[in-house]
Amino acid sequence: MDEKKFLKVENLSAYKIAFNLSNCVWDIISKWDSFSKNTIGIQWVRATDSISANIAEGFGRYTKRDKINFYRYSYGSAQESIDWVKKVKQRNLLKDEEYNYIINEFNKLPKEINSLIKFTNSRLTI
Repeated sequence: MDEKKFLKVENLSAYKIAFNLSNCVWDIISKWDSFSKNTIGIQWVRATDSISANIAEGFGRYTKRDKINFYRYSYGSAQESIDWVKKVKQRNLLKDEEYNYIINEFNKLPKEINSLIKFTNSRLTI
């Protein structure tokens, strides 16, 4: 008896990257002083957390239009997070190796999210 395999949000590449990044960013910011946390840190955490959260919410929506809207929100949050990481680096709040890892991961997201949008557009009829 063949068991149907259902796609889970945890298996989406864009979601995995975004989820891991949100935890990485959290770990870094949790060690900052209160001024840095309260100014740039909170905004960066919110932007980064919203990437995987919007992918998850879109994945859970029924219609293609709803799914794609949330994936687009995720794309916007990824762009915002890329801006924040550059500011964080400019303000000397990241070590070089942290920055290199994080920016490389963030730079994967726009392509991954666009692939998710294209896949959704091509596979769903509703």
